[in-house]
Amino acid sequence: PAAGDAPRGRGRAPAPVHADAAPVDQDPGPSPLARAAATLRDAVDPVLARAPLGPVEYALNPLAYAWPIHRAYLERWGAPGLAGGVEAVLLGMNPGPWGMAQTGVPFGSPDLVAELLDLRGPVGRPARTHPARPIEGFEGRRTEVSGQRLWGGVRACFGAPERFFARFFVLNYCPLVFQTASGANVTPDKAPAALMAGVDEACDAHLAAALALLRPRTVIGVGKWAADQAARVVRERGLPQAVGQVLHPSPASPAANRGWLPAVRVQLAALGHPWPEPA
Repeated sequence: PAAGDAPRGRGRAPAPVHADAAPVDQDPGPSPLARAAATLRDAVDPVLARAPLGPVEYALNPLAYAWPIHRAYLERWGAPGLAGGVEAVLLGMNPGPWGMAQTGVPFGSPDLVAELLDLRGPVGRPARTHPARPIEGFEGRRTEVSGQRLWGGVRACFGAPERFFARFFVLNYCPLVFQTASGANVTPDKAPAALMAGVDEACDAHLAAALALLRPRTVIGVGKWAADQAARVVRERGLPQAVGQVLHPSPASPAANRGWLPAVRVQLAALGHPWPEPA
């Protein structure tokens, strides 16, 4: 397997993946979080036609081809925050190839999206993907290490996801996947400016809209880059949130490999948002 993924068992019968030409329902539905995400989805979708450009050979928009799962995530697990606000929003950078790229859920390793978050269903298949990074949705046998650590940590510390989402929500700053000809990830800050035209503005507007809806005290960047984007948006828009940072769960991080959950629990406690002891 490629770095950052692991094979997994099949368990339940997998949800089908649409054929290339099959339409994916794009209806935003009644949730204001989903309506904000649909606005972001449509604003960044033109980027796909600009690739290949520079180091970016492939560009994918999971908010389009995995929209039904993303919408279900926002509708089901965003509802507590819409009703009563949350303590903090955990903000990731952009999708990984075996997580949100497959499921439409931030850090969404397919096994935990199905087992913990109880979300599953059809995922569209983009017309152009790297042959070593296919979009297989819930049919795939790979898992994402970052997603295993984050959502696995949620399961260990909170048990039922309802307990977690009563206090927190998880979003990504940028919804797009960028990959080189070799299949390596390209982070948004390394993508060419001509490719990214309009993307930062759309992502900023979406983050500000989500914060207005969820009303967190703190935006917690998962990694430095996400924390920097959050701090800039909060500063430029005069938002009331504090901004913090926790360790990214990437397997490329030696610190995360030494024990991500214990380290992050210390950081979250220092930010005033402690997680319970893991079971």
